[in-house]
This record gives sequence, C-alpha cells and structure tokens, in this order.
Amino acid sequence: MYDDSNPALKRLREICLAFPEAFEKEAWGECTFRATGGSMFAMSDNNHHKSGHTAVWVKAPPMVQEILVNSDAKRFFIPPYMGPKGWVGVRLDYRVNWDELAAILKDGYSMSAPKRLAGRTSSAMKEAASMSNLALKSRSASTKTKSRSKKSSGVGRNEAR
Repeated sequence: MYDDSNPALKRLREICLAFPEAFEKEAWGECTFRATGGSMFAMSDNNHHKSGHTAVWVKAPPMVQEILVNSDAKRFFIPPYMGPKGWVGVRLDYRVNWDELAAILKDGYSMSAPKRLAGRTSSAMKEAASMSNLALKSRSASTKTKSRSKKSSGVGRNEAR
C-alpha cells in the first residue's frame, strides 16, 4: 500500500497528473496513472510484493527498458508482471533524476493516450531524435565548410605544401 505523505510519490503524482486528461486510479493497492480514453502508463511500487524499494513502473518504447537497465541496474529494473511487456521500473528512493523520469513518464503517457491527447506532448525520444538530427546537420555543414576552405586555399592531396 502506498503512503500519501511520501514526498517522492507526491512529486510523481504532480508529473503524471500534469499530462492532458491524465488521472489517478488506485489498483492493486498502488497508485496507477492513466490517460482518459487510453490505458495505464505508470504505477507506483511502494514495496509492492515486498520488493524492498519505492519505485514507479512505466510503460516504455521498445529498447528503452534494456538501455536503462543496462545503464544503471540499481536505479532501473525490469518490473514483475509488466516487465515482459517492455515496462521499466525506476527507483524513487535512490538517486532520482526528476527531469529524466519526467521524460520517461512522458513517453509512457504518449504510448497510452489516444492520438488526440498524445499529440499534445512531445516525446522525449522525438526530442532526442531531433537533437541528433541537428547534430548531424551541424556536422555535415561543418564538413562542407572545411572542404570548401581546403579547395579555396589551393591545398589538395596532390599539391606540394
């Protein structure tokens, strides 16, 4: 059973309920967060089945569970029941990076919400991809500039320096 006075749970609740038409429903003795017209995207884990920790289980896009668990197995874990479906567990009682958790929750919400709602939040994965695309464009522009400057300086591979 969860403890409403837990500051980590309060912060989790603030993040989850900030998504458009998100709501909380108690199930299995835990807080679950769902999108209206969609499905559950997060569930608290307050020593659920004697897990020994306080955490949240979050619906995650393909490969995210594996990447996060392999990056830091103390903070991230494969939750029971939902783990085989790709959900990721994030500890709330050990080195919480709230910005990172908010991005993970946003992706879970986007996967669960109907398209009319999910489109109202940008995915952390989309943001990362756009940043990656900007980096690629920047690198490409930089490479073109360098090759133009070599050509204009008259220094080529076959010319003496």
